[in-house]
Amino acid sequence: MGEIVWLKLTDPDAELPPTPPDADVRVLLPAGEEFSTLRDKLAANGIEAREFPYLVEEETITGHDGGPAGGCTVVAAECSLTRPLPRRFPPLTGTAADAARDTYDLLWQTHAPAVPAEAGPVPAADLVPQDWLRFLPHPTLNPAQAAAVPLILDTDDHLVVVAPTGAGKTVIGMAAALRTVRTQQRKAAWLVPQRSLTDELDRELETWRREGLRVERLSGEHSVDVRKVREADLWVATTEKFEAMCRASSLREALAEVGCLIVDEIHLLGDTERGPVLEALLARMRDGDGKTGARTDTGMRIIGLSATVSNAEGIADWLGARLLRLAWRPSRLTWQLPTIAGHRDWNLVETARIRAAAAITTMITRDGGSVLVFCGSKRNVRRTALILAGARGAHIDGIHPDNTEALHEVCRSAGIGLHYKGWDQRKQAETDFRARRLDVLVATTTVAAGVNLPARAVVVQDTEVGLSPLDVATVQQMFGRAGRIGAGENRGWAFLIVTEDERPAWQAKLVAGHTVRSQIETSLPDHVLAEAVQHRIRSPEEAELWWVGTLAHHQGSRSRTPVRHAVDFLLDADLLAPADTPGVRFSPTELGKLTARLMVPATVGHELRLALAEAPLPDSPEEAETTLIGLVATLVPKLAQTAINEELKGTVARFLRPDGPADYQPGDLARAALLLVAIDPAAFHRGARTIAGIPYMALYAALEEAPRYLHWIGCQGLLGTVHPWSAIVAADLSKRVRWRRCRPARGAGRLLWMCEQMATAAHLEDAVPTLWGAATGRGITAPDWTARGRPHHCHLGEEDYAALLRDRATGARIEARDDHAVANGPEGGVLVAWRGAHYERTPMPRGEATAVFPEGSPGSDRGAAVFTWRGDFHVTGWLSTYLRTHP
Repeated sequence: MGEIVWLKLTDPDAELPPTPPDADVRVLLPAGEEFSTLRDKLAANGIEAREFPYLVEEETITGHDGGPAGGCTVVAAECSLTRPLPRRFPPLTGTAADAARDTYDLLWQTHAPAVPAEAGPVPAADLVPQDWLRFLPHPTLNPAQAAAVPLILDTDDHLVVVAPTGAGKTVIGMAAALRTVRTQQRKAAWLVPQRSLTDELDRELETWRREGLRVERLSGEHSVDVRKVREADLWVATTEKFEAMCRASSLREALAEVGCLIVDEIHLLGDTERGPVLEALLARMRDGDGKTGARTDTGMRIIGLSATVSNAEGIADWLGARLLRLAWRPSRLTWQLPTIAGHRDWNLVETARIRAAAAITTMITRDGGSVLVFCGSKRNVRRTALILAGARGAHIDGIHPDNTEALHEVCRSAGIGLHYKGWDQRKQAETDFRARRLDVLVATTTVAAGVNLPARAVVVQDTEVGLSPLDVATVQQMFGRAGRIGAGENRGWAFLIVTEDERPAWQAKLVAGHTVRSQIETSLPDHVLAEAVQHRIRSPEEAELWWVGTLAHHQGSRSRTPVRHAVDFLLDADLLAPADTPGVRFSPTELGKLTARLMVPATVGHELRLALAEAPLPDSPEEAETTLIGLVATLVPKLAQTAINEELKGTVARFLRPDGPADYQPGDLARAALLLVAIDPAAFHRGARTIAGIPYMALYAALEEAPRYLHWIGCQGLLGTVHPWSAIVAADLSKRVRWRRCRPARGAGRLLWMCEQMATAAHLEDAVPTLWGAATGRGITAPDWTARGRPHHCHLGEEDYAALLRDRATGARIEARDDHAVANGPEGGVLVAWRGAHYERTPMPRGEATAVFPEGSPGSDRGAAVFTWRGDFHVTGWLSTYLRTHP
């Protein structure tokens, strides 16, 4: 075979490198009149050239057609957008050069001369029942949908559908849900990987509600109305919320009615964070009886939808599913890797990334296109948007990226929107970008998967999200936003900005596609515990049988040692306990049930309990809160690793240690966030942007994550598994953090808890602040209970409100005597008496109990607390600060 020379030329005056006479030279050029002379020169020399807009890479590759891996060399590569950099990146050989060759070949094939158009749309009425047409978004199905729908309707098999992004997989999911609900008269559940996607899908299904179907959205930021969930025809849920429902006994019967589980983005089985939960859930749901490989007539059907699975055959084989690969896509996608110079100085690399992103954005928008720019952090979103605004002529002098109001105004004036969790205007930015009132949207990865924000081009500016590297599946999802039909485009352009060191690996990964690898071994105790709570694992043998059904085992992890270690850990951590029932070797403890229900990682929870047990007994509310917050912030990984930019680290450290070193430590941002709620609740007023010099948006992630762990500690007062001081302080703090917009002071947690008890669950977000305002008289108008009917979110009369307020405040009495405590309170509560760090729990089955103070060192503080099964408490000593039912 003769030598092949691949060229990408972005300079119209470029000279061809010397090539052998018999070489097969293939050239890619940008489209444009300035390249006409070069095109003519290539044609005169018999060299084939293909052109396309927005070519930004310049590269020379030599090799042999069909030759060995080492027979290909990247002679030179650079990004024309980074000029006037004089350098060219070092030549590559071996597998790195082969990846460059494969990338070029993919581009070459993508831009081959046009072929006759594929089959056109098919009338939906030809494939689905007439009655379903009113539920579908369009009267026709595209070729991908037309190929998938018959398999959905005519078989009961599990199915994995792999199709390019933009091929219309949502309609395929709709067909599966309609068959289950309309034909089989069962419920359907539709899982999406993150909250923002529940919003998107929920909007698309609004037509279903108008047509009489009951659709309920289930995600972490929306409270669940159990009655409506039970009555719903279709659940739209995040994977985590659906798993939490599986662990809640109140919804087990409703789960049994689910006939079809639609899993969007099933490739996230390989995601380090979301993958293990999804894998455990699918391993459970895949088989009709949950334990064997046999399907049952009443089993749950699984429909997996994915755009980026290269080892889809293995995933389908594990699920026992049919695999359908669809190649049709409504538009053609071209991706490139603009390359910048690597540098030890992180700031220089970041600046180069932003400069390249700005150049690409300018190139696309100047041509009338829209651009979606993805950044790896909220800070980079703000910084990049500001620089883009400046490049468009906006006056940005004196505007800091953390001045959100000024940033929003200047970016909007330049046609730029921002989007990330915590950005107040993100919904408006979505709307304006779709309507093309904005032609640039700068966002984090939250809109990468499934959110309908189509653009002509996508620029992935950063190769890290926070402190973690991007995975190829996420990048491909980002790329998939480019050239979608909703943007009125039939071609899409995607750019991932990389350093010269990153380029070879990214080329190889993007050419190969995403390979799903199980991640479940990283959190095995959590999933074994979840199965035990659902009575599916009751012995080590059943745990091993469950392990055999996981994707990890299917992919070659045959050793059963990890699952045995997981069972041993759960027993040692008092999350499982030995059982004497025939056929049952262990069962979950009350602590285990609580831990699984709140989805607290078992290892993290165990570390927290050990640390709380070893902590010195505090003697004041201030000391107690500081101790508790310090432990939670540093021992919960999601809190300890909360992302923070370099500029803010000093501010946070100085707030925490005003007279000490300003070195930032892991967990400092979470500590600062929780301490601010504890000591300065008034700072969280409506419109607050900066608190103690720290942007509120920087605190947001920690404040959203912490209440679950604090609530878990607070619930243990009834169980007697933590010291009463930590349970009481955590219970109070969890509510104050959750409802921080009410600006509640220390001790207000009980009143907030009562407000939650009185409100309808589905309307907590509105009802609790209203009830709080009515109870505290803080200038918030109380509900009009009588004149115009009852509020839709409370369903209470004025007399009901007063009675419930009294009822929720437990009327317990505790009398501490010389060596014991006597208590009266609600039936089913417990009395916990302590001396120093030692405490003992005494049940109150008839509403009364006597408890002897434990032995302790002379002079140790002693006290007693009553905890009720409803979640209230009564306590003596300095902890009585937390008893207030008023602010």
